[in-house]
Amino acid sequence: MEAVSRFGEDGAFDPPATRTALAQVTLPVLLLTGEFELNSPPETVAAFADLFPDARLSIQPGAGHYPWLDDPERFTAVAADFLARP
Repeated sequence: MEAVSRFGEDGAFDPPATRTALAQVTLPVLLLTGEFELNSPPETVAAFADLFPDARLSIQPGAGHYPWLDDPERFTAVAADFLARP
């Protein structure tokens, strides 16, 4: 309940501060979206990927909001490849 109550509080939506924080993430980040995702469309996810210093963007062909259900083998392969990188 605390998280829900704080979600929209003052300062919760500070795009400049968020961009600054994301630029300081030092770990690799995987952003995966479906080709037909409406909530987080590929163009939006690509813009988010640009905010991280070390991001990999994957757009899963033919997938929508649940890429792990639309093509579980491809989703697993992309995630496993990302996790296996040095």
